[in-house]
Amino acid sequence: MSEKPFDLIHNNLDKIAFVYLRDGRCLKGTMLGYDKDLNIALGDATAETGENARVYPRLIIRRNNILSIANDTGMIWEE
Repeated sequence: MSEKPFDLIHNNLDKIAFVYLRDGRCLKGTMLGYDKDLNIALGDATAETGENARVYPRLIIRRNNILSIANDTGMIWEE
């Protein structure tokens, strides 16, 4: 039986995650939490766009902007 989205996200709390957004950006950070709508909270998140990188101490990402979530071993969740 495959895991539910909440289980997949919950099992990766406090681990490094890569969140791929619909606009083509990739955010890398520590997964701090989520809510009932699967909005994601990242800590020490880095957003790289071309040669520029921006660091956010804490970042909340709405589910409707998320295309997929991965960790260093593979895909965690995808829309």
